[in-house]
Amino acid sequence: MEIALRTLAIDWLRADPVLSGLNAIEEESPLKASPPWLGLAASGSSDWSTKDRAGREVRLAFELLTRSDEPMIDSDFISAIEQRLTSMPPTQPSFTVINTQFMRARAERRPNNRRATLLEYRFRILAN
Repeated sequence: MEIALRTLAIDWLRADPVLSGLNAIEEESPLKASPPWLGLAASGSSDWSTKDRAGREVRLAFELLTRSDEPMIDSDFISAIEQRLTSMPPTQPSFTVINTQFMRARAERRPNNRRATLLEYRFRILAN
């Protein structure tokens, strides 16, 4: 279920009009894309099954990399990511998203005017 959710999240984010301003939205860090880009930095899952249905709690961490002197440059992208992930349709072919929760964010400035923001979300899903 984790792989299916990862694929769904990437495809869902790619379809957002605001996020189309990014040079890439990829699983992992894109090797050839220049900033701004969004990558699925990491994921992990644990059991969240019920008596009669298999389930997972999946955590996805996304990294947004931009280049600017301006700290607010990322705010539109971050808002779009948050809105998009929390509005993902719950019913999918192989599972149902029971809830989506923002967990944490971390922002840092890197050399060469790069700015990185890590956004982590928790999805609780049950098999259909």
